[in-house]
Amino acid sequence: MNDDNTILVIDDEVQIRRLLELTLNLNGYKIHEAASGKEGIIAAATHNPSLIILDLGLPDEDGQSILLKLREWYQNPIIILSVRNSEEDIIKALDHGANDYLTKPFRTGELLARIRSAFRQIQQSIENSSILNFQSLSIDLSSHIVKKNGEILKLTSTEYSLLALMAKNSGKVLTHQYILKTVWGYGYIDQTQYLRVFVAQLRKKIEENPGKPSLIITESGIGYRFGD
Repeated sequence: MNDDNTILVIDDEVQIRRLLELTLNLNGYKIHEAASGKEGIIAAATHNPSLIILDLGLPDEDGQSILLKLREWYQNPIIILSVRNSEEDIIKALDHGANDYLTKPFRTGELLARIRSAFRQIQQSIENSSILNFQSLSIDLSSHIVKKNGEILKLTSTEYSLLALMAKNSGKVLTHQYILKTVWGYGYIDQTQYLRVFVAQLRKKIEENPGKPSLIITESGIGYRFGD
C-alpha cells in the first residue's frame, strides 16, 4: 500500500530534483527520485507513490512513452513537468493519461496548488466509492474492512490489496501481469503461480463455494474478472 503523501519525481536534471525535494519536503510530502525512465518505472512499482511528477525529456526514453507504460497499471495522478510547451505535446500527454501539465520554468506555488488539487480528486474518488457490495461481501475501501454476511473477515494486507484491486475493477478482465505489477511490483510480473496461490487463499475466505467461485472468475490463460 502507498503512503498518502508520497511523490515520485522522474527527472534527469539534478537541480530540478533538488528544488522539488526541498519544496515538497517543506510542505509535508515524502519524496522518491528517479533520473531516467527505466528507474522511474521501477521506483513507481516499488514505492507505489500517491502521485508522480514526470519530465518528458528523459535520457533513455521519451517521457510520453514512459507515461503510456505507467498507465498500463498505475492509477494515481501523474503531473507532467516539462520544458516542452507546444499544444501538441500537452494534448498528447493528456490523451496518454496525464492528469495535469506544467511547463518549466515553473512557480513552486502553482505546482503545490496542482498537487493539492490532484490529492483532492483522489480523496473525492475514495469517498464516492468507499463501500463496495457484491453478493454477501462488503468492502469498505476507506477503512480497509471486509465483511461477509455482516462478519469481519481477517485478510492479510496482500489479500486485501488483491481483493480491492479486483473489486474496484469489477466486470473488467485483469491480466495476470497487471495484477502482479500492481499488487506486488514490477519484479513479479512472471510469477503467475504465485498469484494463483493467493487467489485460492482469497477464494476460501470470500466465496460461498470456493470450488465454484462466483466472485473471482478465472479467465483462462489471461487473468481474472471480479464478477457482479
